[in-house]
Amino acid sequence: MPDQACTAQQLLSAGIRTTNSRQLYPTLHQPADAGLPMLVIENALGKTVVALQGAHVMSFQPAGQPEMLWISPKTLLLDGTPIRGGIPVCFPQFSSQGGLPKHGFVRCKPWQVTAQRCGDDYALVTLLTEDDAATHALWSHSFELELTVMLEADTLDLELGLSNTGEEALSFTGALHTYLQVDAIENVRLSGLCGTNYRDSANGGREGREAAEILTFAGETDRIFLGASRPLSLNDGAGQLGIAQDGFTDVVVWNPWADKGAALADLPPDGWRRMLCVEAAVAGAPLTVRPGEEWYGRQKLMAD
Repeated sequence: MPDQACTAQQLLSAGIRTTNSRQLYPTLHQPADAGLPMLVIENALGKTVVALQGAHVMSFQPAGQPEMLWISPKTLLLDGTPIRGGIPVCFPQFSSQGGLPKHGFVRCKPWQVTAQRCGDDYALVTLLTEDDAATHALWSHSFELELTVMLEADTLDLELGLSNTGEEALSFTGALHTYLQVDAIENVRLSGLCGTNYRDSANGGREGREAAEILTFAGETDRIFLGASRPLSLNDGAGQLGIAQDGFTDVVVWNPWADKGAALADLPPDGWRRMLCVEAAVAGAPLTVRPGEEWYGRQKLMAD
């Protein structure tokens, strides 16, 4: 990631500013809600929005193109409440793979902005959270977790960094739980996973090997593609998006479809048709980080 710091005037020119979620998403609040602090990058490269709660990326809209991320119109932007859509940071537990709250606890924690940088062809922000009394009540380990969000031409580059600041090794699962906006799920074509072994969570954890060159969707999908490392391409008939990752061991592809979608209170009746999660994940097996060591994982979204 670039390391050139910005002056206040450069930040203004780069379009980096703070605001409240009520200004950006007025329909995702009840009348008395205070809203959440948001960080916005909006310039000639496009726009991205990050909530300080959870370092949750809410938007990626390249210049001259439609929004790439999906946010549920029924989610509420409330302090301490998970946000449905965008890119939640799941850590130190993926889904319900353990005794912690589903998808871990950092997605509802406040994060601090630690860096803002810019250049002619990029702008980025870095956010940090760490262990505290509340996390120790759930999980004994000491850590620092950092997310860097970089906007470039037609590209959103996310880097998640974990430092073990304690005296014992820690093991974790997690993900960048990316919700992509699609025109209609039945028209989506996802390529790049052929030949990859998977665990099918929608079918009792059944394991298999993906034989299709192009994945299509006609029902509930919840698969962990193990050891997936090749670039992916998503085409929904209205546009194409490249997806790449590094450091994460797996790719999770998820859509709840109609029946399971109807059971989610923060999903509208047709919400499942407008989204597909393609997640950079550590989900097949935990990774271990020893004291004083670090781990990094990255996901890039590239609009064509």
